[in-house]
Amino acid sequence: MSTREVILGVGGGIAAYKSCDLLRRLQDQGFGVTVIPTPSSLNFVGSATWEALSGRPVTTTVWEKVDEVRHVSLGSSSDFIIVAPATADLIARIAQGRADDLLTNTILASTAPKLIVPAMHPAMWSNPATVANVQLLRERGFFVMEPDHGRLTGKDVGVGRFPETARILTEFNAIANPVHDLLGRKVLVTAGGTREPLDPIRYIGNRSSGKQGYAIARAASRRGADVTLILANSDLPDPSGVRCIRVNTAQEMFEHVSREFDECDVLVMSAAVADAKPLQVSETKIKKGSLTSIELASNPDIVATVAARKKSQTIIAFAAETSLDLEEGKRKLLAKSADILFLNDVAGNEIFGSDQNQGVILIAGDAGSDGKPESVQEINVDRINKDTLADLLLDQALHRLG
Repeated sequence: MSTREVILGVGGGIAAYKSCDLLRRLQDQGFGVTVIPTPSSLNFVGSATWEALSGRPVTTTVWEKVDEVRHVSLGSSSDFIIVAPATADLIARIAQGRADDLLTNTILASTAPKLIVPAMHPAMWSNPATVANVQLLRERGFFVMEPDHGRLTGKDVGVGRFPETARILTEFNAIANPVHDLLGRKVLVTAGGTREPLDPIRYIGNRSSGKQGYAIARAASRRGADVTLILANSDLPDPSGVRCIRVNTAQEMFEHVSREFDECDVLVMSAAVADAKPLQVSETKIKKGSLTSIELASNPDIVATVAARKKSQTIIAFAAETSLDLEEGKRKLLAKSADILFLNDVAGNEIFGSDQNQGVILIAGDAGSDGKPESVQEINVDRINKDTLADLLLDQALHRLG
């Protein structure tokens, strides 16, 4: 069996030194690795280091070894490209299709799967320009990791830290050695936040971005499942390979979940569904002086309603709380007849819209004579990436399905 080839692109950030370990670990897994640093990255780690570690020559521009036409030869011979670290500047250049150096030329010339590992200051990561560039790359088929949360250069702490090598390898191996353990399974996912109209202008809603459910839908599709995503009020694009149904209200979501539930193997209810809606919806804008009180009516509990007709499906529910009350979480797990519940810790308003999540996974044990689970397993989830949590929840669902 021939050695599979990886191009390791290195951007000009302080985290460049951490890619030395990534290179070694890739070699440990049997990959041949060719390093293409950007010229600016050599200020952090020099060519001699990369040549010594990889055992291969290192060039940074198309004007070196011109006879080899290296951007074409490397691009066509590589099986995978990893760019780590990817700075805001490098991500922008790749998104624009620039060909300023050997690395960006090679990326353009290669059809190999590409994994981008960002590392930058939190303000740069959350800047609308970077957000748009990352979304564009994902739409074009690039795999873009979310950076870690932690200490950065200087005293700053936030989302933008270069991920640990183990996490990069997990992401890469999912691309290089895809596991289709959900092949033949149908997964139904809800995401986003419902909106209940008060009049043509106003509505009752919540702060859900839909990112967690979106990550679950993408992960399930990557693992071979036939995925339907019911997405409420989100600007996220339709995930590749996923059937996407867009809704606005809780009633619309309820109707679609009810219609799809009987045919699915796994239901993941990660959407933030409004508990109540205005009893009356005005056809015209309600004047400010008339907004003294709003009479509400309850929305259906989607999970509890469809769970009543559950056959062999596995149901994963979500509960967003501002404190980790495990007893309340267990009560909801039982009340909704769910198999798994993620008790989502949203205290401090740091989770909504973020790429990170935290909380506790509650897993119902075998049912006793009264039909209720005899035990509930708890898995603490410290602040982790939503993609990682997605796979963790799907692992639990797969175990449940047997």
